[in-house]
Amino acid sequence: MTEPANTSRKPVLSRLGALLHERRGLVRDYMAAISGAGGRLVFSLAYFIFLANTLSLADFGVFATASAAGVMLSRILAFGFISALYRAATIRPRLIGTFTAGFILMSVLSLPLLALAAWITEKLFFTGLMPLSVFAAVIVAEALLWRPVELVIIVNNGLGWFGRASLLTILGTALRALAAAIFALQGDVSLANWSVFYLAANAVTAVIAFGFFYPRQRLRFRPRLYWRRLSDSVYVACAEVLFYLQMEFDKLIVLAVGGAHLAGIYAVVMRLVDLTAIPIRTFSMMLVQRIMRTPSMLSGLKLRAGIEAGIFLVSTAALCGLALVLYLFPNALGRNIADVAGLVILALAIPGLRNLVEYQAELLFARGQTFLRAINLALLAAAKAVLLTLLLAHTTDAPDLLLSLNGVFALLYLASAALTYSALRMPTKRV
Repeated sequence: MTEPANTSRKPVLSRLGALLHERRGLVRDYMAAISGAGGRLVFSLAYFIFLANTLSLADFGVFATASAAGVMLSRILAFGFISALYRAATIRPRLIGTFTAGFILMSVLSLPLLALAAWITEKLFFTGLMPLSVFAAVIVAEALLWRPVELVIIVNNGLGWFGRASLLTILGTALRALAAAIFALQGDVSLANWSVFYLAANAVTAVIAFGFFYPRQRLRFRPRLYWRRLSDSVYVACAEVLFYLQMEFDKLIVLAVGGAHLAGIYAVVMRLVDLTAIPIRTFSMMLVQRIMRTPSMLSGLKLRAGIEAGIFLVSTAALCGLALVLYLFPNALGRNIADVAGLVILALAIPGLRNLVEYQAELLFARGQTFLRAINLALLAAAKAVLLTLLLAHTTDAPDLLLSLNGVFALLYLASAALTYSALRMPTKRV
């Protein structure tokens, strides 16, 4: 009775082996890329544990919100010209030196706008909560140091050097974790002192990134090439700012309406939610590269639905696993986080829905529909701001807030899906 069953398994195993052999290059690249995501996940968790248990909950909330603002403002740097470099690395790598020169030029030109946007953000949200010098240090660390490191990672990924990109990702996150560990061991655990450590960690990472990981090509200034791509880059920059606005603006609203303590609780929970997105972003990055080369690959409804279901299930399973660990071992991530541990499960659907909105935005970038992507993200940012403000007007109780946020993110996902998949019916734009 067992022989036919064993015999029937052989063709299945043979087909699976043949498929893996045929796709061995793709599997190798994915494993190289996911190793960076895994390393980043480990060191991001260590960094989070050290920092969240050293700063007070209110200080951690203020810093996390300032860091989120820095990430958002960093997309102004070079007016989004990183997108042109990424396309060059992916499709025409011999132009990396030319577009690197363009990135340097655009970065210098964008500095006044970046400084103005940072000043306005500080006046609107952080006056009285942290000194201007501390806020400026966080913005410099995120926009002028870490964003260029991301450029090096992006270029390496575009070239298919996933192992090098993964190593730099791990190294950068590890240096932040080391800075947080040293900060936790010394006497002055103020927010001002931490900003110095944070600035130093990002500066060291930037030096290493450009010294050892950036491809060596001679810089060539070709302004005519830059101006032809500037409109697309500006669309990308606007879309990136809007994307992070709708991803991170909730922290600013919670800080403004609910105060520093509620912002700290919210920042801890959402940081744990963010950790679930790290492996998903690796998958999205590789999928975007495939779509840039083969725009029609996602024309089938069954494939699109399968990818979205997979992203949601993996993200939700990751949060459930984390919530279970914190339920069984509340102090596993430290004393401060233990106070918030029981709230994590209330954010059950948020990771999957957030990751799906991010994935859908990347689909439009891959197809060159950057203007539509910017419009979609502007609409989503406005919708999120309105919904969250209404929610905070109704309750500032942390459990009620987190539970209700599942519905807010569900509405945002439905809006994103409607906007994205209607845009995908349009022809792909070659950039």
